[in-house]
Amino acid sequence: MLGAAVAGLLLGLSLAAPPGPMNAVIAEESVARGFRSGVSAGLGAMSADACFLGLAWVGAATVLRDAPRLQGAILGIGGLLLLAFAFDAVRDVRGFTDGSDSTDGRGFTKAFVLALTNPFQLLWWLTVGVALLDPGRVTVEFGPLATTIATGTPVIVLGFFAGIGLWITAFPLALIGIGRRIDGFAPLVAAASALVLAGFGLTFLYRAAGLL
Repeated sequence: MLGAAVAGLLLGLSLAAPPGPMNAVIAEESVARGFRSGVSAGLGAMSADACFLGLAWVGAATVLRDAPRLQGAILGIGGLLLLAFAFDAVRDVRGFTDGSDSTDGRGFTKAFVLALTNPFQLLWWLTVGVALLDPGRVTVEFGPLATTIATGTPVIVLGFFAGIGLWITAFPLALIGIGRRIDGFAPLVAAASALVLAGFGLTFLYRAAGLL
């Protein structure tokens, strides 16, 4: 049971921690509007993962995998949203104050809608996510040590969301802590987030054009 919980935790971190558009949104919300807004954005992304979990559980992942035009439409919508959020981040840079620690729900909504159209999360759920829910056993080796983990259990799913929860709390906290020590850090993060969002947005639109 402990092995399944740890495996779920690591899987959650494997989805939440890598650099990408979702972390750009969380970073921009954190430095522009404070810790609670950053966590709220993370909760939006995690709520989308809960939706993907339900879809994968009922087999919708297979339908999406075999529908390239639908994938292209999702990519196109995601690309347009990313460009809109990049413009929003640019406005935060130009009119930056210091980000009071409050939230108006914008971060949650932005991250939730974006996560639903984020092909990286879709791809994760079409591959690793399906394996996570498939009842069975997987043997994981750590050098001379090996352990067998049960998949498709509530424990591994709870561990998965615990891993995401750990990241969406620690990441905004770390950014705000660094920002308090380095002058000009917050506008720099907002500017970098705008570039990341715009870059991914254009990439998604290009890929969408190839699928439609």
